[in-house]
Amino acid sequence: MKLNLALILSIIIAVGIVAFGFTYFQISNERERLNSELEEKVNLIAERFLERNLSAIEKKPDILNTDNTEKLLNQYRLLAITVYYNPDSILFIGPTANSLLQNSNDYILQAATADTTVGNYFKEGNRKIYQFIKPVKTNDPLDKTIICYSEADYIENIISSIWVRNFFRWFMQALLVSFITILVVRWGIFSPINNIVEWVKSARIGNLTELQSKPPAGFLAPLHKEITHIANAMREAKLSAEEEARLRANAESVWTPERLKVEMETLLQNKKLIVVSNREPYMHIHAGKEIKCIVPASGMITAMEPILKACGGLWIASGSGDADKETVDKNDKLQVPPEEHKYTLRRLWQTKEEEDHFYYGFSNEGLWPLCHIAHTRPLFRKDDWHYYKKVNQDFADAVIEETKDEEQPFILIQDYHFALLPEMIKKKKPKARVAIFWHIPWPNPESFGICPWQREILLGMLGADLIGFHTQYHCNHFLETVNNSLESRVLWENFTVRMGRHTTLVKPFPISIAFTPKDFDNHISTTTPSKLLAEHGITAQHFGIGVDRIDYTKGIIEKFLALERFFEKNPDYIGKFTFVQIGAPSRSLIKSYADMMSAVEKEAERINHSFRRRNWKPILFLRKHHSHAEIKPFYNLATLCMVTSLHDGMNLVAKEFVAERNKNTGVLILSRFAGASQNMKGALVINPYDIERTAEAIKLAIEMPESEQQLRMQLMRQEIVSNNIYNWAADLLRTMTSLT
Repeated sequence: MKLNLALILSIIIAVGIVAFGFTYFQISNERERLNSELEEKVNLIAERFLERNLSAIEKKPDILNTDNTEKLLNQYRLLAITVYYNPDSILFIGPTANSLLQNSNDYILQAATADTTVGNYFKEGNRKIYQFIKPVKTNDPLDKTIICYSEADYIENIISSIWVRNFFRWFMQALLVSFITILVVRWGIFSPINNIVEWVKSARIGNLTELQSKPPAGFLAPLHKEITHIANAMREAKLSAEEEARLRANAESVWTPERLKVEMETLLQNKKLIVVSNREPYMHIHAGKEIKCIVPASGMITAMEPILKACGGLWIASGSGDADKETVDKNDKLQVPPEEHKYTLRRLWQTKEEEDHFYYGFSNEGLWPLCHIAHTRPLFRKDDWHYYKKVNQDFADAVIEETKDEEQPFILIQDYHFALLPEMIKKKKPKARVAIFWHIPWPNPESFGICPWQREILLGMLGADLIGFHTQYHCNHFLETVNNSLESRVLWENFTVRMGRHTTLVKPFPISIAFTPKDFDNHISTTTPSKLLAEHGITAQHFGIGVDRIDYTKGIIEKFLALERFFEKNPDYIGKFTFVQIGAPSRSLIKSYADMMSAVEKEAERINHSFRRRNWKPILFLRKHHSHAEIKPFYNLATLCMVTSLHDGMNLVAKEFVAERNKNTGVLILSRFAGASQNMKGALVINPYDIERTAEAIKLAIEMPESEQQLRMQLMRQEIVSNNIYNWAADLLRTMTSLT
């Protein structure tokens, strides 16, 4: 209230000063104009009076009758006229002429002597009068002077009225400006300030739901974003401290970011950690006139990024966003994540020709279908192989450059894009600790023998000190392939390969996600399944969720066929249950992927056409990249999740779904061909090729009692918290440091 009063008084004073200055200036100009007009008018009247009465003036009439006098004054709108011949001879016209003459005596002589007109103002009682004195030249040798008196009070009246009007205007302006200012201050300043206070309060008490419920638009959005980041950081710190205290009290050994960071410091001993992958963890793209930062859809990124966040280091990856070059420094580096810098990302650039042959060609038309038994023929071309080697060498050169001052860095290579990289690095840095983690399956030796360059690929990989796969099954396939293809010594008792003086350990590391005990009760959804579906124009009570890249290995067509069979066998669920398939377009420049996209869309349309009802359809296909935040509500509210991979390394969607089930409800339907099926014991494991039994699993999941759902979900959640990504990283890095 005090602030409002002070503000109002300040406004009134400020407006008053401005109004006073403006009025003073206006009055000065107006007074000058009115005086000038009066002087010109009286001068003109005097001229006309002389023209009409000059002969009479020369005759010196002694007496003018009253009527003529009044008529003369009214005609010229004057108070009085005096014709001055000499002190003894004066002609008075008007009743007040005699009394007014005493104010003119000094000026009459002045005008006559200078032979010029004189005009000035004087006070007569309460009246202001203007007198105009003009010498008159006639044929008579005696000089004559005419004096005209005019009322000048009207000028002061006009000036007074201007003061009054401007005061009223000033008052109204001050009132209006004060009112508008108070509104602006309340709505534009106090309201945002109050919002900031509420945000800070929510951040202080850890109420993230309230903080995120009404994100502002406009200039406060960046501040709200930063406060949200601070709140998240405070919450993470608080939960981590509570978690560490509880773990110490219970003597539990769950891995957390903090524990991993301490472990990494011990293991690395200030040595540099470098992660190498083709896909970058953050991509910058143009969105209209702005540059937007997105996280690409990738299980590898989901797994690896929490490690770099916890421990720092350098991530080398291909720059693939159309705005990537605009966001790096002169060394092609930037600090990430954007909201809170934790580690360094270095981008390497590929020409279109390199991308076509290295990425789309050899990596994804050759190695990808070769390693996935999904009945798509791999293609191997000599040009593709040439560029595959070249890009591997480019990345090797970048790693050598980044570690030129370090003898024994830790280098963690990701996936099938860089099979040759371990050997290339080891040739230049033999003491470097190099590991490669193969995120996709490894086929049997007969299948891998299709590759014309299998020997070179195996030798490249065996340059590493450690080769990791998701499962022991894949490790065994790799060792069998080496045993059948190379002159080497495979030691099955400890799963190592001896090539000359170099030994490589081959070991399973089932990859996971960032999930710790503090995450058990987070991500509570504030909406309902029906409301979430209503946003997409669908009315239903329940829904299932599938999240996949559009890839022929993901079994999306098989999933849709099972859903079709489910509705055929269970028509009671028509209009009540919808399946939401989130499909991120992938590698669309490859014909097999473009064909798969078209096939998935057509299959969804065909099934929807068969069962569609008003405001309902069996399959909601959302074809676009979704951020993890956008997927979370679907994970949290779905009745079931279907992972129907035809062949997969691990598939982290299964674990992400389980992580979001904070109420321990919901059912996971999981393909036996996904690596996750080996440790997610609470899932309904299916063969995605068996359409009938998959349809039965859908019905079983929907109708499963809540008590059984909770038992299964608790089992899976305990599995991923015990074997989370921090445990994976610690196991892998401990293994690397233990190798001699």
